[in-house]
Amino acid sequence: MKRILSLMLLVCFSLQAQEYFPNNDDISAVSNVTRVITNATIVTSPGKVISNGTIIIKNGKIEAIGSGITIPKNAVIEDAAGNYIYPSFIESYGDIAMKSPQRASSSRVAQYDEGRKGYYWNDHIRAEQSAMDHYEYDEKEAKKYIDAGFGSMQTHLHDGIARGNGMFIALENNSTDENRILKQESGNFFSLSRSSQTNQTYPTSLMGTLALLRQTHFDADWYAKGHAKSKDLSLEALNAKKNLVQIIEAGNKRNILRVDKLGDRVGKQFVIVGGEDAYEMIDDVKATNAALIVPVNFPDAYDVSNPYLEDFVNLGDMREWKQAPGNLMMLTKAGITYAITTKDLKSPGELMKKLKQAMEYGLTEDQALAALTTTPASILKVSNMVGTLEKGKLANFIMTSGKLFEDDTEIYENWVKGSKHILKDRSTQDIDGSYTTTINGLKYDITIKGKGKSSTVKIDSTTLGSKISYDGDWINIVTTQKDKDNKSYTRFLATTQKNDLKGTAYLPNGSEVTFTAVKSDTDAKKEDDEDEEKEDDKKSIKQMGRMTYPNIGYGSETKPTEETVLYRNATVWTNEQDGILENTDVLVKDGKISKIGKNLSAGSARVVDATGKHLTSGIVDEHSHIAIDNGVNEAGHNSTAEVTIEDVVDHEDINIYRDLAGGVTTSQLLHGSANPIGGRSAIIKLKWGYKADEMIYSDSPKFIKFALGENVKQSRYQFGVRFPQTRMGVEQVFEDYFSRAREYANSKKDADFRYDEEMEVLLEILESERFVSCHSYVQSEINMLMKVAEKHGFRINTFTHILEGYKVADKMAKHGVGGSTFSDWWAYKYEVNDAIPYNGAIMHSQGVTVAFNSDDAEMSRRLNQEAAKAVKYGGVSEEEAWKFVTLNPAKLLHIDDRTGSIKKGKDADLVLWNANPLSVTARPEITMIDGIVFFDMERDLRFRESIKEERQQLVNEMILAKNKGMKTQTPKKKDKGLYECETIHW
Repeated sequence: MKRILSLMLLVCFSLQAQEYFPNNDDISAVSNVTRVITNATIVTSPGKVISNGTIIIKNGKIEAIGSGITIPKNAVIEDAAGNYIYPSFIESYGDIAMKSPQRASSSRVAQYDEGRKGYYWNDHIRAEQSAMDHYEYDEKEAKKYIDAGFGSMQTHLHDGIARGNGMFIALENNSTDENRILKQESGNFFSLSRSSQTNQTYPTSLMGTLALLRQTHFDADWYAKGHAKSKDLSLEALNAKKNLVQIIEAGNKRNILRVDKLGDRVGKQFVIVGGEDAYEMIDDVKATNAALIVPVNFPDAYDVSNPYLEDFVNLGDMREWKQAPGNLMMLTKAGITYAITTKDLKSPGELMKKLKQAMEYGLTEDQALAALTTTPASILKVSNMVGTLEKGKLANFIMTSGKLFEDDTEIYENWVKGSKHILKDRSTQDIDGSYTTTINGLKYDITIKGKGKSSTVKIDSTTLGSKISYDGDWINIVTTQKDKDNKSYTRFLATTQKNDLKGTAYLPNGSEVTFTAVKSDTDAKKEDDEDEEKEDDKKSIKQMGRMTYPNIGYGSETKPTEETVLYRNATVWTNEQDGILENTDVLVKDGKISKIGKNLSAGSARVVDATGKHLTSGIVDEHSHIAIDNGVNEAGHNSTAEVTIEDVVDHEDINIYRDLAGGVTTSQLLHGSANPIGGRSAIIKLKWGYKADEMIYSDSPKFIKFALGENVKQSRYQFGVRFPQTRMGVEQVFEDYFSRAREYANSKKDADFRYDEEMEVLLEILESERFVSCHSYVQSEINMLMKVAEKHGFRINTFTHILEGYKVADKMAKHGVGGSTFSDWWAYKYEVNDAIPYNGAIMHSQGVTVAFNSDDAEMSRRLNQEAAKAVKYGGVSEEEAWKFVTLNPAKLLHIDDRTGSIKKGKDADLVLWNANPLSVTARPEITMIDGIVFFDMERDLRFRESIKEERQQLVNEMILAKNKGMKTQTPKKKDKGLYECETIHW
């Protein structure tokens, strides 16, 4: 018994001690065997080719590569004659192998504070995240990339504004994680999108996100100096990962410029993910010096066969369909470093189709290959491992049937770390084509398509029902009979011999007949013709078509430039002591008003006959919300002085052009009214066709938006919980923050001083370096804020809306605050019930500088008519009423030394009207800014005709694309939302 027990224990021990059990794995999955591939055409890197080349692979790496090299004994040799080998692709911005984070449960009540302790105060900053903590390799998802030619990927958790580090992995489905993980830390990631793991409210806008990223980096620098009194795991991680490649997902071209500006501010050169539309601002994108990781999800053509649906597609979207595939070529020509990512594609398998689209616009095979291999390897700092085929590097390569980007080329195998993944048996013969055979006097015409997946069989003109199967060796076709009433079947079983099919036909009567199906010679001719056609297409490079500034409807083909212009014989509204001058000339030169008088010499100036017309200074809209990207309110806190509209100016907003058509030349883009202390404003000139930074006033006066009343105390919020909830609470917010700002000023001399952008802005207010424009309605709150300002040693610059200003106009005049109001809005909410249309006239009579503003993208196009209402309501003179929308708002914005009146030396911001500008029949014929014509009525009519013609051309091209079988998308109406003071993106 003891002997039996001892034997059993010995057997158990032996089994446990055995290192592995034999299995039937293919030898291709074993990487420590020396493997040799011979006779291939090897592309080692873009532009470098070895003919009849050999690769020797051992332990997952390339041991030798070249032609005529010595093959080791006992190596497993594969002949790849006729095949091509390329480096496997590298995905720079993946997210596979990442477990999805747990989403925060939804709540009706806003979360304003952080939900974690020991981390940064904002839960969307998750710099401590590590891809390793979320790693879970998914063979099914990896196979999609392997099949598309990828051998490695930088992957990370796509969640949060600061996302932590990624990892670099091999897409190796034949191995285990210890072989897949190439770098545990690869890249430090950021984005402009909030985390799904928290409901913390801040930030609610793009400008808030940019401000948060700035402050996070300021705080990380401060923390690194050892000033913090408590541990912050997020900031520690951010500092620990600062030497990794810094990658931020930006998206469109405007955001590329924004995040690059952010990087300059915090001392980082980001690698930027995005830029599918970079071709529209290619010089500006190049000037960032950033490397890009570019998606290639070019839009499908719109199905515009229904004329009614065509109206849903604007010209800009039509152009994008035509021009987007040319983006990669534009980036290449500009010398911009870029890698290609499959991000946003429905499947990695779509990549090759998209690249071939790009090649139609001139992108070469070498350029495309570089963007998938050598460039991403360089950007990610993994060139020592992958990207090229060289001795010592990983044996990551694909084997193809021909040149990689040829239409008929297939990827046979994807080798990752020397392990072969077979995508298609490369010994399989292509049997597609037309064949003819005769059996028992019946002629069969057989057509095979789709790589042997579908068949059509005919006897004479009768099409038989048929099914085909092809396993690479045997071809099996089953057909019905010519007589439909005969329910029997004929079966064909064959193999290929040269180009023909040879085998046995099994007839319904049980007899067997050998046959040979001869391939048609016309197939070869057809293939030759198609090859010639393809070659012709390659020689014909597609053009991107018309591009304008900006690249949407009503843009100019050349960037507008200044002119020397003489307005002859106009009625000139000077807004100066000279008043209104009849039959007067105004000369514009070098962007300025050069001369005003009669019978001025034109010289080389372009002469505009202004007889019977009125020339005024451009309208200044003191309160506007047009041309703002992704949020007018940062509603996450009760004070958001750290955010600025200057970060998010949208230079392509069509409302800019519409305002120009209404005579507006300057607008103050204000933050909304969601919080007592809002964000900083942007004062812009409406230079349509210029980029955002060129629109913002040089040496712009500094402004910030405050707000009072129902909006900030969340009167109409069903679940409002943020402080303040009462009007007296609003006052306390100002007191608290101004007190903090003074303490902050005192702390600047301390060794552990922490830079705080919000406090810096508030300090500027206290030191009268930044002006306050305050949303206001009720007289009690208006009085309150003036007293708070006086207590803290500054004055309020402007009360905007100010619909109860007539009640406190004398106090306003004494304080020195202006009033920017509506002409005749009232009763649209409770705190507006006491508004009257005489408000502007009454404040004006008391010595208050009064302006009428729009606060509305539609009203801003007819502010001239709003000014006329001051004549109707209150009897203000026409000259003074006109100042309500020109000189007075310029004074409120502290730019009246540059604009607002027609005076020698001022900026040539002028509007030529066809009639008295206060008339309902008046319309601008020319709107000029800095001596540059940005709106011209005659040019506008030409624009309309050219837009109509271009749309029709693009419609025809899209219909043609549909008829060719290209994928299309159904047009959907896209209305850009218009911002108001109360608009919030939660």
